[in-house]
Amino acid sequence: MNHKRVERIWRREGLKVPQRQPKRGRLWLNDGSCIRLRPEYPGHIWAYDFVEARTHDGRKFRILTIIDEASRECLALVVARQLRHEDVLAALAELFIDRGPPARIRSDNGSEFIATAVQKWLGQIGVNTLYITQGSLWENGYNESFNGSLRDELLNGEIFYSLAEARVLIEAWRRHYNTIRPHSSLGYRPPAPEAATPPLPASGSASLHLRPAMAAETTMH
Repeated sequence: MNHKRVERIWRREGLKVPQRQPKRGRLWLNDGSCIRLRPEYPGHIWAYDFVEARTHDGRKFRILTIIDEASRECLALVVARQLRHEDVLAALAELFIDRGPPARIRSDNGSEFIATAVQKWLGQIGVNTLYITQGSLWENGYNESFNGSLRDELLNGEIFYSLAEARVLIEAWRRHYNTIRPHSSLGYRPPAPEAATPPLPASGSASLHLRPAMAAETTMH
């Protein structure tokens, strides 16, 4: 059984056969450019981005995802109806106090990330910014991969009846991702198995939607 036979079977069954992609060489060069700079240690490069979802009433909300590229740990998932550059600064400031600032931080060219206030503040702290080429999401691959996992494993399978419930479930998933969920690039270990997190207060019906391994991490009242 080779790929040609598989493709013939797919065509016969009316399935779409993906086009073959040309081989591309790795572009990891130490020239300081965004797409060529690999994370070398935890705290070297962070990445952040936005993910959009909806509550049951159809209203949109946004999630600010912040990860450490080297450890794959999800540092924060900030959930709100609207997130502006002030909210980005507040989330980063809290993380910097708790963990210290990274050497660099990678993002796309969204207005919340390229805002003058954000660039000036990061520059004063000594954090270098890495902005990807416009429209080239693959250059922020670590964060895009994480966002895909968040959507596939949680957002696409949950109904959020309120913003408060969304915050509870998303934070519970973040803790599960960091401390329990195995990661193939880490030898099938979770990114931060030793991370100690306090009990997460929750209310309402949130626990009804938690998977067993995740439900154990929350304290219901």
